[in-house]
Amino acid sequence: MSVRLFVGNLTYDVTEAELREYLSPAGALVSVRLPTDRETGRPRGFAFVEFGEAAHAEEAIRRFNQQPFKGRPLVINEARPREEGAGGRSSAPARPNWLGEQAPAGMGQPKRNFGPDAPPRGMRKGKGRGAKGERAPKGPLKERVRGQFVSADVDDAHDGHEEDDIPFWARETPDNQDDE
Repeated sequence: MSVRLFVGNLTYDVTEAELREYLSPAGALVSVRLPTDRETGRPRGFAFVEFGEAAHAEEAIRRFNQQPFKGRPLVINEARPREEGAGGRSSAPARPNWLGEQAPAGMGQPKRNFGPDAPPRGMRKGKGRGAKGERAPKGPLKERVRGQFVSADVDDAHDGHEEDDIPFWARETPDNQDDE
């Protein structure tokens, strides 16, 4: 009877041939599988190795568990069976949906349990305030000032300085007073 082992903590550049060669002293390998990420195509850092006999698998665990391979200590143990619903697969029977059609197995079932369901919207407790109709503004609305402030007060335009009406290049300076 064949035994499947999980080999973890692999470097990302390990090939099936290298892993097969490394583990072959424990016994004859039936298969070596390195899963890859669906989106990137990169190896995921673990492998599944299948030995033809249980004695060979136990020998591999005894000899190679926590032993360095390409600079990393390997984690080798017996592979557990896949959990219910793992990888989007489920052996649950199909349930009819509200239209009466058969839904695919596993659809509509939560994949994780995050605690109890929330109470219905009308039954929720308020967060320190009344219903929407009872809300009032908390105070006067603040005026938002944006952009550049320009004052065009009439008194500021003629405050007794006549130089303000003369362009700066036409003003008299100590250098050009001698020219006149």
